Amino acid sequence: MSRYDRWNAILELLSQEGRLTVEEAAQALDVSTATIRRDFDQLAQQQMLMRTRGGAVAQSVSYDLPLRYKTARHADEKQRIAAAAAELVRPGAVVGMNGGTTTSELARTLATQATLESGFTIVTNALNIAAELTVRRHVKIVVTGGVARQQSYELIGPLASGVLDQVTMDVAFLGVDGLDVTLGASAHHEGEAAVNHQLISRAGHVVVVADSSKIGKRAFSRICPIEQIDTLVTDALLPDDSAAALTEAGVKVIRA
Repeated sequence: MSRYDRWNAILELLSQEGRLTVEEAAQALDVSTATIRRDFDQLAQQQMLMRTRGGAVAQSVSYDLPLRYKTARHADEKQRIAAAAAELVRPGAVVGMNGGTTTSELARTLATQATLESGFTIVTNALNIAAELTVRRHVKIVVTGGVARQQSYELIGPLASGVLDQVTMDVAFLGVDGLDVTLGASAHHEGEAAVNHQLISRAGHVVVVADSSKIGKRAFSRICPIEQIDTLVTDALLPDDSAAALTEAGVKVIRA
């Protein structure tokens, strides 16, 4: 188990239990107590938990796990989703993309697609995507303004609208925290939801990329109704009844 995998597991346990001793965490993760002490200390330095004598407690406020701690979740599914979604992009296309682990995986896939070597453009509010793809000479990167949100690396707030008001996109790929037939697409944070809504409003085709664990779920803030979503690219674990409900609502479902 890698360091980030352990950190993710520790934070998950803390979110469930509220408090962990070094011994409990070591037993749950099958590692040494010395390793857990180091992990606790490093997570405390990043203000992800509070260190106590012999253990740790969860922060007094709730938080989203930062993007780098989520990458291990459903990794195989995200790679398959990214590969299927990349097939929807044509050379020379202008592609919108918000932040998240699935869209980040998609960005990497697009950057290495042989069919796109002639070039394409990405418009994004995700700092990690922009930073990673800037070195790709055939990828033009357009970054929105805004205030960086630490949990997701996304730029949010009214400054983001200045760029988005001036561009149009062929396709926008939307990572979500929840996708429900009745509510539509949603995110945990209202600031992200607002920018994501504006992003997809500038696109000719809207594609949600999300693993099946997100389908049927609702998050705090609505991004858009289901009618504004053209396609869902998800994994093969999506139940048939869920796929049928989305199809009936007018969403093309691709299970990778």
